Amino acid sequence: MTPTYTASARVYFSTEAPRGGPGQADNIFLITTADLETYIEVMSSPLLEEAIREDLALDDGATFSVTAATPGNTPVLDITATAATPELAAGVANAAGPQLAEVAQQFSLLLAGAGQSVASNPIDPATAPASPSSPDVRRSLALGFLVGIAAGTGLAFAQHGLDRRIRDASDLRQLSEQPVLASVPLDEQHPVVMVSRPRGVGAESIRRLRTNLKFVDVATARHSVLFTSALAGEGKTTTAINLAIAMSDAGSRVLLVDADLRKPTVAANLGLPGEVGLTTALLGEAEIEDAAQQWRDSSLYVLPAGPIPPNPSELIGSKAMRKLFKRLSRSFDVLVVDSPPVLPVVDAVLLGKLTGGTVMVVGLDKIRKHHLGAALGALETAGVPVSGFVLNKAPLDGAAASYRYYSAHPLPADSSPAERPQRGRRRQPADSARSVDRPSAPSAAGPGSERLADVAHARPGRV
Repeated sequence: MTPTYTASARVYFSTEAPRGGPGQADNIFLITTADLETYIEVMSSPLLEEAIREDLALDDGATFSVTAATPGNTPVLDITATAATPELAAGVANAAGPQLAEVAQQFSLLLAGAGQSVASNPIDPATAPASPSSPDVRRSLALGFLVGIAAGTGLAFAQHGLDRRIRDASDLRQLSEQPVLASVPLDEQHPVVMVSRPRGVGAESIRRLRTNLKFVDVATARHSVLFTSALAGEGKTTTAINLAIAMSDAGSRVLLVDADLRKPTVAANLGLPGEVGLTTALLGEAEIEDAAQQWRDSSLYVLPAGPIPPNPSELIGSKAMRKLFKRLSRSFDVLVVDSPPVLPVVDAVLLGKLTGGTVMVVGLDKIRKHHLGAALGALETAGVPVSGFVLNKAPLDGAAASYRYYSAHPLPADSSPAERPQRGRRRQPADSARSVDRPSAPSAAGPGSERLADVAHARPGRV
């Protein structure tokens, strides 16, 4: 902003008769309030501006403004002038009174008829100001600070009201009273953290999920847990894979079932062939013992989705599917099932009827509240209760970051879950995922488990 200077002067107006004129002692007139109001209006007129320019010998490039006000019912005017320099402001303020007195008689018929003129008597002449009146830096900064706070606060409230994404557990509690079982940090480069970083923060979050599942009694009853989400891309598949590996590390015989018959990715994430799987077994084209594959030298078995069928929902809701899940529940300690998201298709609702519990994976900063609310409503309507939530893609908090202290030293070369020797099992090469001897018989006895064990001995490398 261009600096502007302000100068003020106070003058007293009086009338005087011409020298030697008649009636000088008898005809004395006073300046009235109406006259002063007229002078105030004349002060900002082009007539007075031209008179001031001529008096001060100013060119057309010099800009200024002048105003006046009366402090009370007296013939006194307070004249205020503003200009680009302090000297010009003071000169205009001092010149405005005499120049106004020169033209004042023209605007008072009474004074003009009596031959009276107006005299300007300076009371408080103007002086050049030491600092500009505008811009006032302190006032502008204070005003800007207050306006910024008000605008920022309003924007924050507007953003909070308009942004319906789920950002933390408090947003989740507005939709459901079920607990948050774990908060898993984002690791896009190494999604299977139980293998790539078994001592990292993400792997510890998965172990916390494994422990909390026991407390909420998800993996009891029918020994199965379903992982789903409201929309695609929230991390349900990688969460299910990591949990299955963590449960296998704890000594449980686990079957990871890829029940997403529309976009299956479990086999690809684990580096296993997926041509034969759940659909081929349901259609009777292969035995379940041939479709399930042992993952490395562990107690984890993987049942890929197999070929994508034209009618996934009908296949999942079939009687053969129910029989298969009952059979697998008797043969393994835990079934971990990956399903499609809830909102696009009905598959997750049908699978929820077959499993002992449902865990909803929530991708923070991705899913919106109304989407998750609609998914929970669909599950509730179908009678599929949600046992808990997993907050995926969660930021590292202070407690999680401090956990890195315990992973400061690298693991021994043979201590990762992929290479750790299992109890009484024969070590196998990492690339022989489908040619590994079957481990000991399942802990839960039953007709299905006996047949699985018999077939395992008859067909090495299969479940």
